[in-house]
Amino acid sequence: MRIAFLCKRRYMGKDVIAERYARLYEIPFQLARLGHDVRGFCLSYQGHAAGEWVHDAGTGRGRLTWESRSLGRLYAPALAGYPLHLLRRLRDFAPDIVIGASDIPHVVLGAWLAKRINRPYAADLYDNFESFGQAHIPGLVGALRRAIRNADLVTTTSEPLSELIRTGYRARGEVIAMPSTVDTVVFRPRDPSACRRNLGLPEKGVLIGTAGNLRKDKGVDALYAAWPVVAAAHPHAQLVLAGPHDHDFPPPRHARVHYLGTLPHARTAELFCALDVGVIYLRDTAFGRYCFPQKAYEMLACELPLVAAAVGVMPTLLADTPAVLYRAEDAHDLARAITAQLSDRRRPNVAIEDWAALIRRLEPRLKALRARTV
Repeated sequence: MRIAFLCKRRYMGKDVIAERYARLYEIPFQLARLGHDVRGFCLSYQGHAAGEWVHDAGTGRGRLTWESRSLGRLYAPALAGYPLHLLRRLRDFAPDIVIGASDIPHVVLGAWLAKRINRPYAADLYDNFESFGQAHIPGLVGALRRAIRNADLVTTTSEPLSELIRTGYRARGEVIAMPSTVDTVVFRPRDPSACRRNLGLPEKGVLIGTAGNLRKDKGVDALYAAWPVVAAAHPHAQLVLAGPHDHDFPPPRHARVHYLGTLPHARTAELFCALDVGVIYLRDTAFGRYCFPQKAYEMLACELPLVAAAVGVMPTLLADTPAVLYRAEDAHDLARAITAQLSDRRRPNVAIEDWAALIRRLEPRLKALRARTV
């Protein structure tokens, strides 16, 4: 098949094309590995260099080609002209199916393009996009709901989000949950002492921590408030943090708090192998209830004992170890969960499929959509 994949260029702070990062890269890449001709069309909101790149799919049959354009300084004219530019490019490419992903504009644009070229449309939702800032732009939420309702296939990162799409959006096509998994070559158990040395962390003592978005609106304030309670009960405990943070809400300043800045993907795996307990914080919001924290799979793949907010998919994912869950935004309950894990390191029994396995299960559904139009 020829598959067109539409997404933004920057995703979770990473360059999708240059860093070959996570879900927005793995879906088209794995489809190319299965022998399909995949063309990714990226739009940069941040001014990345425009161009075209061909990535080896490693099979000798499939091909992954990326095209990227930037809005640049002339933001409004470039944005207004992008749909017609893509329509011309898709008419040249003649895809069998169109996939729109990454945010509201690309999901809506993908639906519009698929209708114009009379091809099946699949929408991929890595989060509840109505919780994004773009949702405040008048008309966008209505356009998003129409695009998803009329899509032939919708993939989401969690079962709660799938249920929202089925019932709240009244989707007419098939809706399936496809969690964002991890590269198990990168995220795997390693020697904790070596990882601590590589990151400049204390080799002795108990390390508690996390990596990711250290912003208050994501719920990190519960961790910061829980830390003094944990620190008082465990004199040898240290808190380790990595990731971007709000300028007006920085990590705590304390001799036993280590802030590592924003780590590259592979170094994040080292951090999770260096820790004794990992923390996954979420707030009980439209974002938290429907997201699938990729960090959970990253920690589990590194065999790191963890604690997590009891929000959205987490109670189901960690059903065999309910003691590791804490009430969202409750610092005292988070401190209780961390202390319990320090006393009895429980690792949830969760099977983690790699991206190749997930996309192999998705491929027959895409082929079925194509067959309906042949």
